Amino acid sequence: MRPKMPKKNQHKNQHVVPRKRGWAVKGAGNARASSVHPTQRAAIAAARKIAICHGSEMLIHGKNGRIRARSTYGKDPFPPNG
Repeated sequence: MRPKMPKKNQHKNQHVVPRKRGWAVKGAGNARASSVHPTQRAAIAAARKIAICHGSEMLIHGKNGRIRARSTYGKDPFPPNG
């Protein structure tokens, strides 16, 4: 399944969050999940595809709900020196 192309200026960060049964991919500010997956690995793969398409960031939450990792796809406004 191919993710939909974002509308102009729509660069929502994608969050991989725990659910009662599995893991969900949720766009920042969305009330509903974009998709729900049985494993965190599957949810991360789906979130990565969407984040690459949108040129946004993917944030992976642990079971406790805290952010444990993040990846930026697209133009980084503050690239590191060197």
